[in-house]
Amino acid sequence: MIHWNSLAEFLAMGRHGPYVWGSLLVMALLMVAEPMLLLRGRKRLIARLRRQHRAEASERRQTGAGSRSMANGSND
Repeated sequence: MIHWNSLAEFLAMGRHGPYVWGSLLVMALLMVAEPMLLLRGRKRLIARLRRQHRAEASERRQTGAGSRSMANGSND
């Protein structure tokens, strides 16, 4: 078991403190950033799919209106 005589010795981690605490900081930042990035990507995907759905629905309405007028025999 490791025993430290002071907080300074604990933070120094036997001269490995900068590596240990730096690694811990990077890991904590990544754990906070990952869900935020996933949420942002999800929102972008949903927005893109909504735009695509609206464009396809509009295209179907335009195509459907054209084919109906031709089926009725009108030459507008």
